[in-house]
Amino acid sequence: MVLGAPLAAAASVPWSILLGGLLALVLLWKVGGLLHQMWWRPRRLERALRAQGIRGTSYRFLTGDLKEYGRLAKEAWSKPLPLRCHDIAHRVTPFVHNIVQEHGKMSMSWFGPNPKVTIVDPELSKDVLSNKFGHFEKLKFPALSKMLGDGVASHEGEKWVKHRRILNPAFHLEKLKRMLPAFSACCEELVSRWSESLGSDALLELDVWPELQNLTGDVISRTAFSSSYHEGRRIFQLQAEQAELVMTNIRKIMIPGYMSLPTRNNRKMRKNNKEVESILRDIIGKRIQAMKQGKSTEDDLLGLLLESNMRETEENGQSSKGMTIEEVIEECKVFYFAGMETTSVLLTWTMVVLSMHPEWQDRAREEVLGLFGKNKPDYEGLSRLKTVTMILYEVLRLYPPAISFVRKTYKEMEIGGITYPAGVILELPVLFIHHDPDIWGRDVHEFRPDRFSEGISKASKDPGAFLPFGWGPRICIGQNFALLEAKLALCMILQRFEFELAPSYTHAPHTVITLHPMHGAQMKLRAI
Repeated sequence: MVLGAPLAAAASVPWSILLGGLLALVLLWKVGGLLHQMWWRPRRLERALRAQGIRGTSYRFLTGDLKEYGRLAKEAWSKPLPLRCHDIAHRVTPFVHNIVQEHGKMSMSWFGPNPKVTIVDPELSKDVLSNKFGHFEKLKFPALSKMLGDGVASHEGEKWVKHRRILNPAFHLEKLKRMLPAFSACCEELVSRWSESLGSDALLELDVWPELQNLTGDVISRTAFSSSYHEGRRIFQLQAEQAELVMTNIRKIMIPGYMSLPTRNNRKMRKNNKEVESILRDIIGKRIQAMKQGKSTEDDLLGLLLESNMRETEENGQSSKGMTIEEVIEECKVFYFAGMETTSVLLTWTMVVLSMHPEWQDRAREEVLGLFGKNKPDYEGLSRLKTVTMILYEVLRLYPPAISFVRKTYKEMEIGGITYPAGVILELPVLFIHHDPDIWGRDVHEFRPDRFSEGISKASKDPGAFLPFGWGPRICIGQNFALLEAKLALCMILQRFEFELAPSYTHAPHTVITLHPMHGAQMKLRAI
């Protein structure tokens, strides 16, 4: 009777009170989880890193250093640089510049509640990128990456291995040689259009930045989808717009559920993504149908990818199925963004820098005319270019398209004598490594292509300090594609024009995922 009394009393408690108590417990559990993620865990990680001598900023609840990062960027980006100034790090990424100056070449800051250790050391960077001391994860923002392309660059483990294996044949040098006519046709359209726009004084003033973006968009459209070129151009336009929209959201992703909110940017990104996927699904579906009917595979990136994908399934059967249609779509989205961005950025900064240093422009033109005259460049001649290659390398050093690579520890890992707990972001700032006077010498901020006269390995005190395309097994799969396209385009421009900066040009590099000229690249072109 005594034992039964509490049970009887509990049975008489209204269900609404019991339910309310249960909800309160769930809420407390959720709050505890959030506090752990946003406060206790960051403080624990901060103590572990500081105990090993890593200095840096202190953690601020929830946002970390994001607010200060935005404030400094806004302030720096409001002030252009002097012409011929290649010391750009303090303007491009002022926050990282400040912490490296204040706390050293290994310093800690905060990306929201996640500690970020910046490592300005090429050897340690190569160790991280090569997985020498174990596997480091790529930093993932699934909702955002889906908007641009959730392809091989985002994958890990066996999925990455399979996708890379299927993609590799499309980027073999022999396959790229066959794409040279498509490269050449697009470049010819560009220089012909410029020639037709010349004034009576044989001069033309224009912003070459959007022109070169259109060029590389045309190239990737033709080389990826040769028979669907016009649909390809629409994808290029949408992907370029997506990049701008992604950057406006990048600092808001710490807000839980932000990407699900019906903001104008989010709605526009979803609409663009839906259109891109619809166009790609139609192109891929038609191509697969044609292949099933026995029609020959077109020698473009999509054809090579689908051919390799079918071979993967045939050779490995059920043990290793190829990519799904959805995965092929994501890889095609990556073709567009990576293929267009890297080369257009490289070509734009090359024209800007050669305008600032006309003596190197003259040397490059002399080499090009000596090899090709006014004829279209061929592959063998492009492979013999020395001055042009040195110039492109030096531009990639001073103005790398991707200014940093980022990885994350998923378990406790040791590198360079430091033990990093799980959940620490490692930032490998390519821009700072490329601009480090301890590595490249006191003339580090000078444009000196001849530092590469004996090749990349002898250009600096550290043979591994040149990292524009990354390093290790995940080095950019499209680097040969980008360099071949850039060489051809630059040669054809040099054959037809001399160029100099227009009075309206403002030297203002900044990042929109890659390193862009903030106010364009206005130039004067003169026919030769």
